[in-house]
Amino acid sequence: MTLPDDIPETGTAIELARGLFLRDDNNYGCAESALVALQELYGLPDPADSSAAMVLNGGVAYSGGICGAISGAALAVGRLAGERIADHRKAKRTARRIIQLVMAEFRDEFGSHNCADLIDYDLTTQHDEFIQSGVWRDSCMKQIEFSVARLHSLADPVVWDEMVRTLDAE
Repeated sequence: MTLPDDIPETGTAIELARGLFLRDDNNYGCAESALVALQELYGLPDPADSSAAMVLNGGVAYSGGICGAISGAALAVGRLAGERIADHRKAKRTARRIIQLVMAEFRDEFGSHNCADLIDYDLTTQHDEFIQSGVWRDSCMKQIEFSVARLHSLADPVVWDEMVRTLDAE
């Protein structure tokens, strides 16, 4: 099963993510950019609040773990599930399954879902060099765009309901 990708609003969410991530002051990392863009698209309360994702950039505290584009997006999907599914257990199950799908697609696209495998920098010791290299403007931005694009369609309640029905049937 794959996530639908045929809803045209993708551009708005990607433009918001790009606008946050590509700022000259580097104020928003990958996780924050993905989270805010999807929260805005999903119409979630306080969509500009990126604080839950601040420590997720660089694979959780620059550890090189799961890419922040995925973890930030996962937070947004979790919030969306919490808003749309009253049963907490079902909301968690649904959000996990959706993110498992995105992780598999991400891995197929980029070869890994871990930050350390995606960039050639140890962010705990080489963050300044990483920023100066500009690799984040291309590689990391593509990963954010991918994550946002794969999850944008869930903003549509009809697409969301179909996804939940399909996951429930599995």
